[in-house]
Parts: sequence; structure tokens; C-alpha cells
Amino acid sequence: MFRFFRARQAQSSHSSKSSTQSLPNVNGGVHSTLPDRGQLNIPLADVKAEDLAARDAIGRGRTLARQDRWAELSRQMRAADKNRAAAPDGTPIADLLAFGARSDVVLAVEHALSDGNALCEYDLLGGISELEDEMRAHPDNAMIALVVALTHIDLAWAWRGTATDATLPPLHRSRCAAHFDRAAALLPKCRAALPDSPIVAAAGCALLAGQRKASLRVADEYERLISLDPNNQRHMRAMGTHLLPQWFGSYAELEVQALRNAARTHDIWGAGGYTWVQFDAITFDEEACARLDVEYFLEGLYDILHHRPDQQTVNMLSAYCAITIQNGLRQNEKAEIVRAQIHEAAHGLIRDHMTELHPMIWAHAANGFNNSVRIHSAERFAARGQRDALRAIGDLFREELLSGMDVTFTPTGLQLSQH
Repeated sequence: MFRFFRARQAQSSHSSKSSTQSLPNVNGGVHSTLPDRGQLNIPLADVKAEDLAARDAIGRGRTLARQDRWAELSRQMRAADKNRAAAPDGTPIADLLAFGARSDVVLAVEHALSDGNALCEYDLLGGISELEDEMRAHPDNAMIALVVALTHIDLAWAWRGTATDATLPPLHRSRCAAHFDRAAALLPKCRAALPDSPIVAAAGCALLAGQRKASLRVADEYERLISLDPNNQRHMRAMGTHLLPQWFGSYAELEVQALRNAARTHDIWGAGGYTWVQFDAITFDEEACARLDVEYFLEGLYDILHHRPDQQTVNMLSAYCAITIQNGLRQNEKAEIVRAQIHEAAHGLIRDHMTELHPMIWAHAANGFNNSVRIHSAERFAARGQRDALRAIGDLFREELLSGMDVTFTPTGLQLSQH
């Protein structure tokens, strides 16, 4: 379901802030008082429908856990994992079910750790102990064991928080290590029972963060995961991030593995395997951005679009080029040149490929597609994304709109007409 949004272009200056209309909220349009300016018309994807698959999977996982229907949860996770089912944003449905199942335990601990009074009153081990009991009650069920392992990984991060190594309190350090160690003890059983499971392989990659050892072959772990689920770009993006020097790799290894990934996944993504590995890494690290083979990155960008021409992908790549890539620290001249080239690609993506606007995707783009961002109101979050998107699109079509032309996005392509 789509709503059609019309916005009249306001008086423009050269600044992006003033180049677009008084922006609407998510429920309707606002027209400017300058009738001699053109209109920007673009269909809006339904915000609730955009988010429905993920919310439904998380809700099912939470409900099944609360009702102690663990065997049914395991069955649904295995089916989703086997079918490589994913939400529109690429998040595996099995992951979402598992998150829902452990969310009550994890969120309670996170709340307690963020509130000193709650920390004194809450039994921080009670929830995970109950999950351990469920695992023991189902000794041959690897998916339940996996949910427990993932809970331990989440709790380790909750104890780790955002403190630096130097400022992390000893209790937090020891609890963090203990949860990572427990997850590491549980995962071998899951791997043995489900050797071809992407969700198990992804858990192994997630566990790497708690095992800062020079001998780790991080790329090997991710190669295995990607080989099990090569159609899911999230695994490639996570590999790129973990190959940065601040984690487990180096700039040279990041480049080599990005090229190797492009070769391994060429039948599925073309050169896009290189682009996906670099996708998040170059937004986090200025030097990685400066070293990027930008021509090959852009070739991969259009190969991704060739293989995945849906509007979810078009909006994601457009928002990345228009907004995310601009969020750098502006401290590296070479990186700025690279960012400018990638930013320029937004023009072609929007003009030639966009037919509808997905506000949630643009909202996530402003946060660097950070999955840990907590969304308290999907409508307000989407409204922010809509404002950002309209500002970017308005800047792109500034000359046409100021000359009085209407810019209309249709299912068959862009149409320009005299207002």
C-alpha cells in the first residue's frame, strides 16, 4: 500500500537546508505558498508494512518463549534458517525469532545495568538461569542451545557497555568475559548438530568479539558463513567491519577479502561482493575510505542494482550515497574525494531507478544503518527519514523545481512536466 506525497518546492538558496519545502509529517503533505514553483510527487511506502515482517517475527519469538513453547520456537527457527528466509531489510527471520525469544531476559539486564537502583534490586542471573534450565530440559535441541548462547553474547555486550578498556569496572569486565566464555562452550554443540546452519555460523562470527586473539582467522569464519547464505548482504558487511584494524584485521586484509568475496559471489552479485564488504567499513574508518578502489566499488553498486532491482535496494543504495557516506569525520583529504564520488552516484540512482520512497530506510541511513539503534516510535523515525529523503531529492531536482517543473516518480519511471 502506498500514499502519494506531493510537496511544493519553496524558495531556494544554495544551502541544502533551505532548498526544499516546509517538510511534511508522515501523515500528509504540506504545500508552500509559492505557486510558481514546481511540485515534487513521490509515492510513499507504508511505514507499518515496511516494518511488519521483522516485528512479526520478533513478536512470535517472544510469545513462544513466554508460553514455554520452546519446541515450536525451535521448529520455526529451523524452518526459517533452512529456507534462508529474511525480512525486507535482509535480517534473517531465524535471527529475529531468536531475538524475540531472549528479548525479555536481555532487555531486563540492560535496564538494570543502566539504572543503579534497578541494578541493586534485579537478579541479573535469574533470567539466563531459566533459559539454561530450558536448554537442559531439551538436551538434544540445538536451536534452543543456540538461543541460550546468543543470550550470553548479548549479556556480555550489556556488561561491556560503551566504556573503554581502561575505564571498564572489574565486575563488568569479569561478567562480560564469563558470558562470552559460556557462549563459546555452547556453540560447538550447535555446530555439530547443525553444520550447514547460517544462524549458527553467524553466532560463531558474533562470538569473535569476545575472543581477541591474534591467531583468530576471522575471514575464514565469515567466508564459511557467506558460503552458507551468499544472497544475504548483511554477512558481507559484517565481515568488512570486523576486518578493520580496530577489530581483527588490517586495511590490506580488508581489501584482499573484499576482492576475494567479489570473486566467490560473482554469479550472485557481480562486483557487488566487493561493495558489500566495504559498505559499512568505509563509513566507520577514514583510512579505509581513503584506500578504497572507488571505481570498482561503484561498479559493484550498479551490479547490486542489476541483480536486486527492487525498490528496497534502490532506496538503500540511494540513501547510502546521499546521506550515510557524508557522515565522515572530514579529517582525510583522500577520503573526502572518495566520499564525493560515491555521493555523486546518488543522482543516477534516484533519477533512473527510484519509483517510490521508503522512509524507514532513509531514517536508518542517517544512523549509518546501525542495527543497535532503538526505535521507540516507528512513525516518528520514519518521519525523520522522509524529511531527509525529500531534502536530498529536492536538492537533486532543485533547478527543475525552481523553473516551475513538476517532478513525479511513477512505477514506469521519472516524469518531468511543466507546472
